[in-house]
Amino acid sequence: MTARDWVRGVRWYLRELTGEAEYDRYCERRRRHHPKVPLPTRREYDALRTRQREEHPEGRCC
Repeated sequence: MTARDWVRGVRWYLRELTGEAEYDRYCERRRRHHPKVPLPTRREYDALRTRQREEHPEGRCC
C-alpha cells in the first residue's frame, strides 16, 4: 500500500463519516432521474434530511 492509497482511503472514510459522500450520491441520483430540476444546496439538503428524519423516525427509541 502506497502513501497515496492510504490518503485516498482516509479521505474516503472521512467523507463517509461526515456525510459528504451521501450528498454527492443524492446529487448524482437527482441528475440522473430529474435532469431539469435544480439541485438543492448542501444546506438545503441537510435541512431536508433533518426534516425527513424527524417526520419518519425509523425505530429510534427517543
